Amino acid sequence: MIKLENVSVLYNKKILAVDNISLNIGKGEFVGIIGLSGSGKSSLLKTINFLVKPSNGNIYIDDTDIAPLRDRELRRIRREIGFIFQDYNLVERSSVLENVLVGRLGYKSSLKSFFGLFDDEDYKVAIDALKQVGLEEKIFVRADQLSGGQKQRVAIAKTLCQRPKIVLADEPVSSLDLSSAQTVMDYFKVINEKRKITIMINLHDVSLAKKYCSRIVALKSGKIFFDREAGDLDDQQLQKLYQ
Repeated sequence: MIKLENVSVLYNKKILAVDNISLNIGKGEFVGIIGLSGSGKSSLLKTINFLVKPSNGNIYIDDTDIAPLRDRELRRIRREIGFIFQDYNLVERSSVLENVLVGRLGYKSSLKSFFGLFDDEDYKVAIDALKQVGLEEKIFVRADQLSGGQKQRVAIAKTLCQRPKIVLADEPVSSLDLSSAQTVMDYFKVINEKRKITIMINLHDVSLAKKYCSRIVALKSGKIFFDREAGDLDDQQLQKLYQ
């Protein structure tokens, strides 16, 4: 489903954030990305979604090379790739429902997107997404009145509104307490198992990665340090990673 061939990301022509990475992610996998801050985790995810363009290499989504795609074609591919940010990326003064409906904009014409025009199907999809993350009772509550864990669940619902094949999550639980983090991770696990959505998630907490992910890719200085099944990790590997 996701294939990277010799991908590098260079910032300001001198900072190498991702260094010649090749990686294959299959349909329905739940992959955790771990490593020190600055190891290239965020840059890797943003490159897969083409929020950051690679300096070198090729990226394939469902065997389609996304590098040469023009705006409309790239928009279609991005519609199938949900991206969840650490800071929730919500409009704080808007309602939960209004935030979730943003996930439907990729299906609208430019004019309808500009005016935020939604039909009955859009509302149905949004409400269903909120039910999947247990927030249907918060539908008319403003986002700034929610807890951090609830905000991240709204962000997940917004992504589900896209009906994506792939979800990329960049440190989505790093600012949450352990209980809230586990609740959010539980929902990621459910959508992975029940909806067969491929998930790649950056995590700073290795214990969460081992508990929820089936496969763990570790980055160090922009390179893949190891790529293992979660059950195969040992303390010696992790100690070398975080030295």
